[in-house]
Amino acid sequence: MDVNAAVAAAAAIAGVLTGVIAMLAFRISEREQKRPTRTSLHTDAVLPPGVDTVLSVLRSSAVVLDEADAVVKASSAAYALGLVRGGKLAVEPMRKMTRETRRDGEIRQVELDLPRRGAGRGEALAVSARVAPLGSRLVLLLVEDLTEARRIEAVRRDFVANVSHELKTPVGALSLLSEAVMDASDDPEAVERFAGRMQIEATRLTNLVQELIDLSRVQNDDPLEDAEPVRVDELVAEAVDRCRHQAGTKQITMAAGGAAELRVWGHRGQLAAALGNLVENAVNYSPARTRVGIAARRVTAPGGDLIEIAVTDQGIGISDKDKERIFERFYRVDPARSRQTGGTGLGLAIVKHVAASHRGEVTVWSSEGQGSTFTLRLPEAGASRDRAAQHPDLDDEDGQPHTDSSPYEPLPAPEVLP
Repeated sequence: MDVNAAVAAAAAIAGVLTGVIAMLAFRISEREQKRPTRTSLHTDAVLPPGVDTVLSVLRSSAVVLDEADAVVKASSAAYALGLVRGGKLAVEPMRKMTRETRRDGEIRQVELDLPRRGAGRGEALAVSARVAPLGSRLVLLLVEDLTEARRIEAVRRDFVANVSHELKTPVGALSLLSEAVMDASDDPEAVERFAGRMQIEATRLTNLVQELIDLSRVQNDDPLEDAEPVRVDELVAEAVDRCRHQAGTKQITMAAGGAAELRVWGHRGQLAAALGNLVENAVNYSPARTRVGIAARRVTAPGGDLIEIAVTDQGIGISDKDKERIFERFYRVDPARSRQTGGTGLGLAIVKHVAASHRGEVTVWSSEGQGSTFTLRLPEAGASRDRAAQHPDLDDEDGQPHTDSSPYEPLPAPEVLP
């Protein structure tokens, strides 16, 4: 009997221990299930009905905090911006806003500049943060990234300021010259001289307005909607004819070669304007009795064959610091020479946008005192549609040109155009 009683007692003790261990395991399991995760830091039951669904469709970064400032729910965008780290709101000004809103129930909004995550990430992030109470215990934080909108607004503001300045110069000159003509009404020679200057300023003003219209058109229109195969030799001939008078005045020889039987796919008018701007720049910035070459060739590329049209001059060249900005609107390498030639500073910006909208690019090689080569690369007709499907949007607004490390190799036996 004593042995049986001992066995029964041991069995009872083992049963009690098993029950205690099972209860502890159940409690630990419940605690692990309630531990915060990256997508849901508390169970969804904490949020009011429907809130989780609404937060999932918001474009803004969303964070829900409880009365202890612990993150109950956070969207993936909030993690991407670095707002939530380790289950806590990482931005002190936002934490302060949530505490104040929890205390008095008022909705608050503020704009902040946040450092980008990691070192050397460039400019700060501009965000707009809005805090509102969510029920009696929770607080909702919505954060919208304003960085891109700020950048676009800055570009637009600079553009308007530059346009105002550029328009004011010829308009002011015309006003002064008209007064001079009135004062010199009894001096025919002075009237003729001032009238000639007025014609120059009026032409400059007309060119500026036209290039502003052209730039606006190439930025807003899709040239591939009305695209067609365009012969490269016809584009070259049109560009040469456009600059024939200026080249003849400076005794500049224009030579073209390699354009026969090559075709690109695009808007003929925009392509002619882009190539014409490159040739006109080459003539304007070349000394007298020099040579401007226009060469075209087909090159093989992963997305399909490309047509390269290179315009080479023997002009003043471009410094390295200027090459980083020459495709910006209104930027001029030599403002004094631009005033003499009537340049507006919009020609290369138009070329850049035309190239990008045609799924191509424009590059530059230059050395001070040795001249420059601008190369327009465009998809060949027939292969451009496949390239457009692979690269649906190649345009950018950073205003930064592409630069080649070596000059374009000229094609042999160019045809000299008188």
